[in-house]
Amino acid sequence: MTRSSIQIIGVPGMPEVSSGDDVATLIADAARSADLNLINRDVVVIAQKIVSKAEGRVVQLDSVEPSERAREWAEAWDKDARVVEVVLRESKRIVRMERGVLISETEHGFICANAGVDTSNVAEGTVTLLPRDPDESARDIRAALEKHFGVALAVIVSDTFGRPWREGLVNVALGVSRIAPLVDYRGEKDSHGRPLKVTVMAIADELASAAELVMRKSAGIPVAIIRGFDFDSREGTARELIRAPEFDLFR
Repeated sequence: MTRSSIQIIGVPGMPEVSSGDDVATLIADAARSADLNLINRDVVVIAQKIVSKAEGRVVQLDSVEPSERAREWAEAWDKDARVVEVVLRESKRIVRMERGVLISETEHGFICANAGVDTSNVAEGTVTLLPRDPDESARDIRAALEKHFGVALAVIVSDTFGRPWREGLVNVALGVSRIAPLVDYRGEKDSHGRPLKVTVMAIADELASAAELVMRKSAGIPVAIIRGFDFDSREGTARELIRAPEFDLFR
């Protein structure tokens, strides 16, 4: 048998990120200050929140005028009407508004709570939005980090999503660069020699979720390095993780 292992290393010392900041430089500086040098084929997992802040995807709630629909929903469920309005604006389609829970489909195609609009880890009176193009964000950060360290890397931009039928949240990949987000085992054989017919693993989501074990929302560590994982380094896109409507039995 072949023994295999991976390391998951949190990058401490990241400062508060503001609009216009260079995320790659902040990561490089924090990593070097912690005596962490990125090496060839490291996977860098970055919390969406700092990417959104750097890209100016922050809304001042005082500037938001709620619609009648937002006001009615907020009053019925004790919500901030301004936040509800931002969620409605960020939604391509409302999947469900029920019992105080608002599930929507974003312009990216993600189906998630509140269209990814988030009030945590941001200044009072503000909310963050998802990056406009998380794959592009991942590509830009990867290219910059590779220049900083002179190695070939992969980058995942991650966020926290809920799951139907299961309690608890997990981190998933919103954007990827230089890593295939899916690994297709169909056509290979299992340990008993039977052909695999439906097994396609969401590798990027698994790595994002694993990274959260050291990142944690309360730890102040928005970046993690995953080392030792063997991945396909083609230029993928996180949109590959979104199930096509014709195959979605729950749409």
